[in-house]
Amino acid sequence: MKKDFLKIGKYNLKSRLIVGTGKYKNFKETAKAIKASGADMVTVAVRRVNILDKKKPVLMDYLDPKKIIYLPNTAGCFTSNDALRTLRLAREMGGWKLVKLEVLGDKKTLYPNMIETLKSTEILVKEGFQVMVYCSDDPIIAQKLEDVGASAIMPLASPIGSGRGIRNKLNLQIIKNNSKVPVIVDAGIGTASDAAIAMELGCDGVLVNTAIAKAKNPILMAQSMKHAVIAGRQAFNSGRMEFKNYGSASSPKKGLI
Repeated sequence: MKKDFLKIGKYNLKSRLIVGTGKYKNFKETAKAIKASGADMVTVAVRRVNILDKKKPVLMDYLDPKKIIYLPNTAGCFTSNDALRTLRLAREMGGWKLVKLEVLGDKKTLYPNMIETLKSTEILVKEGFQVMVYCSDDPIIAQKLEDVGASAIMPLASPIGSGRGIRNKLNLQIIKNNSKVPVIVDAGIGTASDAAIAMELGCDGVLVNTAIAKAKNPILMAQSMKHAVIAGRQAFNSGRMEFKNYGSASSPKKGLI
């Protein structure tokens, strides 16, 4: 069987599940959940990384960046300038060029500000970054992001941390059908079935954070997300049966007694 890697930038990921590192009880729980998920890549909020207090633990003490891919992101940024400064800092700190961009529109919905996001993407690409972009589920804006050089399109399923699942399957399918770069569903995943649906729609991957971190058993939920992404991808590759308006007997009609 042909190996089904997710290619982003220079990386070939075995797992199509990307996991966020925020909201866990502690770094020990974070590490256990990441291991259980089987993820090859994790997101890290650059603005929330401890670089000043050497007495406090740091994520790298628990997740070895030599064994797992760190994806710096701009969580908490509400302007293009803030996002640009954050990712330039990430490159200076760790040499990271593959980054996740998110520029939020307001604190209540955490929807992306697509005007600022599009502007930031274009600037970062010109500076040599490979940009994975958190965006709305608008097929037109997704195409514009790809046109300016985005390395991956990351449309939301529903608001960040809402757990509402996929609210607009049709838009996600249109985005995927139009895209030549990976489409990774980001934000709003609430449980394993949501992740499976995203993969069944043909999306290339899923990013999950809150659904794992805030589950009653984060380790078990991480495992369920792993299996859901695998099952959804296999279902998509298998080719779904056609929809029918009426019943169709599964038993043969010939040879009936």
